[in-house]
Amino acid sequence: MLCAPPPTPSPSARPRRLSPPPLRCSPAGASPPSPSAGSIRRQVLSPEGRAKLDARPDRDFYSYPRLVKHVDDGFLAALTDLYSERLRPGWDVLDLMSSWVSHLPRELRFRRVVGHGLNAQELAKNPRLDYFFVKDLNKEQQLELESSSFDAVLCTVSVQYLQSPEKVFAEIFRVLKPGGVCIVSFSNRMFYEKAVGAWREGTAYSRVQLVTQYFQCVEGFTQPEVVRKLPSDAAGGKAASSPLAAVMRLFGVASSDPFYAVISYRNFKPT
Repeated sequence: MLCAPPPTPSPSARPRRLSPPPLRCSPAGASPPSPSAGSIRRQVLSPEGRAKLDARPDRDFYSYPRLVKHVDDGFLAALTDLYSERLRPGWDVLDLMSSWVSHLPRELRFRRVVGHGLNAQELAKNPRLDYFFVKDLNKEQQLELESSSFDAVLCTVSVQYLQSPEKVFAEIFRVLKPGGVCIVSFSNRMFYEKAVGAWREGTAYSRVQLVTQYFQCVEGFTQPEVVRKLPSDAAGGKAASSPLAAVMRLFGVASSDPFYAVISYRNFKPT
């Protein structure tokens, strides 16, 4: 069966909902993927580590749009800078667990940006999305997207809510092209009652290690890279030594949001 590629939207067009998502058929005679590639080596989370304090369906929790930014401007600037370094014009990009803004560099024009999330109203307002689809990844992890179809998969301040991260990261591997990159970014903020137990009860260090293990549990991802930008980094270390900073740390409050990103590639990192 022949499948046509999705039409290229005009720059001013609002993102369209995928129903069903656009697929391209693999060419006849294409070699099947290695049985081990993308397979789950081990489970990372225990049953307790997957549990949430609020057991309501996530679709109910996110039923109304939240048109706010969940991290501060310093975090978002660091994220956009990282995207400028790692992403390239003309790429196919999947923005997983997205919202009304994707924080992509304005100067980079992509072939297409497909968004996923839980609130259609938020996604429809995102000016960088060409298409979007709504899906609860804690109910069903399979992405109705073609294998090896994206150059990059992004996940911003949302990984803490995944209850089956092993299956989701296996799907990320599947939809990435060989050499494609996945960038998972996060800070210390969360909807506490919706974060999984392993994240709620963890530290900054253990959360970085947790996301690293999500990549490592899937056969075929490269060794994850970690990018950290802490509040003191931006001030050359001065902020960390001020009396106010000391008091804020005493009460567990940071002067600004720390930035963490864990990055891995499918099969190999392009040179």
